[in-house]
Amino acid sequence: MERYNLIVVGAGPAGLSAAIEAARHGMSVRVFDENARPGGQLFKQIHKFFGSKEHKAKIRGFNIGEELLKEASDAGVQVKLDATVIGIFENKEVTVSHDGAVHHYKADSVIIATGAAENMVPFEGWTLPGVIGAGAAQTLMNLHGIKPGKKILMLGSGNVGLVVSFQLLQAGCEVVALVDAAPRIGGYGVHAAKVARTGVPFYLGYTIQKVEGTEKVEGVVIGKVDDKFKIIPGTEIRFDADTVCVAVGLSPMSQLLKMTGCTMEDNPRRGGQVPIVDEYGETSVPCLFAAGDVSGIEEASSAMIKGRMAGLRAAYKLGFTEESQMLSSEGEYAKDLDSLRQGMFAPGNRGKAIEKTDEGIPISQNLLTKGFVSDDEIERFPGVTRKKGIHPVIECTQNIPCNPCQDACRKHCIKIGSCITALPSVAGDVECTGCGMCVASCSGQAIFLVQEDYEPGFASITLPYEFLPLPQKGDKGTALSRSGQPLCEAEIVGVRTSPAFDHTNLLTMKVPNNFAMTARFYKGGKR
Repeated sequence: MERYNLIVVGAGPAGLSAAIEAARHGMSVRVFDENARPGGQLFKQIHKFFGSKEHKAKIRGFNIGEELLKEASDAGVQVKLDATVIGIFENKEVTVSHDGAVHHYKADSVIIATGAAENMVPFEGWTLPGVIGAGAAQTLMNLHGIKPGKKILMLGSGNVGLVVSFQLLQAGCEVVALVDAAPRIGGYGVHAAKVARTGVPFYLGYTIQKVEGTEKVEGVVIGKVDDKFKIIPGTEIRFDADTVCVAVGLSPMSQLLKMTGCTMEDNPRRGGQVPIVDEYGETSVPCLFAAGDVSGIEEASSAMIKGRMAGLRAAYKLGFTEESQMLSSEGEYAKDLDSLRQGMFAPGNRGKAIEKTDEGIPISQNLLTKGFVSDDEIERFPGVTRKKGIHPVIECTQNIPCNPCQDACRKHCIKIGSCITALPSVAGDVECTGCGMCVASCSGQAIFLVQEDYEPGFASITLPYEFLPLPQKGDKGTALSRSGQPLCEAEIVGVRTSPAFDHTNLLTMKVPNNFAMTARFYKGGKR
């Protein structure tokens, strides 16, 4: 029987982070993962992360995955793939199925980082081919280069539903509607806004009545729900669609933890059946830890920090690090984790209707119910300014933990401050150079460069663009509003790409001057 100081179950962001931290302190570490590729969900995630530099903000998920794999290799972590952990017994004995046999391993400490599984909801036709989880759609697109379908309806407006909807559009699919039974958008407003301005309609307070078809999805009927989430007769709307993506939340995969006999609880705020853990992720069983979504659903940035904390605490409890060093590092990790848990999307605010930002500004109700900030609401936010010359317009209207725009601006035009959930503002006494780094660095694609006096009668708007084919200078098309409605003719007067932009292209379009503060997307072709 092979023996290790630490066995980690799961090679996702939390598991790899825990393994790296423990190995750096001299522990022998073995990681098991049932998949053929390590990295968990990271390699599906082509969007840029939120947070700060310490949280790998503005780095795309798959690049973070590559960084973690290199760190793990450099630290001497042994990763075994296609290996399913089927049991954990007394004295930290772990049984693993791999290479056609069941193998036994022994550890002094075990960290469970098995992540979470997608939830599903039953409705008429939900077992038809073409009804899939949003994570499955990401796997098809981002790992295998396969379109999940041509015309897709998304059920769920949390961050997963919003992010995957945008990625479906990037893959060339048509998203016919984004539907959610809840009366308000569940995810970040910037994610909703970037979907809405492409023209995808939002149906909040609606759910799927039935999926049509005999051998595959051929159409979807939705209906408006009452206060008991029952469909109101006569409110049905039908969509032509060949695919339904379901993004209605995640549930922790805590089966192995239940097997250990550690104390569990049913906690809806943490996603369901989860272990009771201390601030370091240790369960009621000594030297048995839980890290990442298996201990409570959060963003991947939080999972990585919780993994580091569990790995560090395991190293300390087994005598691989001094108490002073452990306390110093844990203090830094706790500070980073706390910064990610601030703002209106903090775990403690789940289910609450937040009416004002931390600055006391009324939340855009249009954003919550329709997916975009209305024209009469947008200028109440500090990042939305009018001034002569080129200048940033920051349509970030919620207290999200994110500050790459502040770091990106060498002239310090953009200010957030020490609290990364504060709304960004534009300094009035600093001249913008128009470099575009703030536009490219914004993880929510919520920053635009506006020059209202570009030429007589016309303004220019520089916007982030991550679609193919990339328009060329001189192309003429249509400028769309924040709601995705056609506004006016637009001409592309500049296209910028750079390694520093990390695949976010900058399009500059010329529009009539009166559309400078309303045009926010470009669509090729005539109106």
